[in-house]
Amino acid sequence: MRVTTVLQSAALLAQAVTAGLLLASVPAGRTAHGVLAGVVILAVLLNLLAAVLAWRPGGESARFILRSLPMLVFALVQTALGYAHVRELHVPIGVLMFAASVLLLTQVRSAKPARPAVGSGAVS
Repeated sequence: MRVTTVLQSAALLAQAVTAGLLLASVPAGRTAHGVLAGVVILAVLLNLLAAVLAWRPGGESARFILRSLPMLVFALVQTALGYAHVRELHVPIGVLMFAASVLLLTQVRSAKPARPAVGSGAVS
């Protein structure tokens, strides 16, 4: 979960950089921003998968799933808004996504690991 949340935050930060290139009319900016949209969606999906896997066998609470699922919705909405050139919504939602990802990263990093079940044979 920690690795995928870092990956997600890094992908969103890279999106902000390529958005700056796009707005500065750098020729490769549009292509890079479009390619990174797919990377962001993949990172968000991996993060959601990690949250589900941490919840099931690891015994973590479902809160990380509930915080990761809206990121997938926002990523898909962002992609649609970007291709439709609706900057008025695309830019603020992108900023919101990055802030939410960094917030999730701080929560994941500060979460205590799940305790092994009694009788599982784990040594403390």
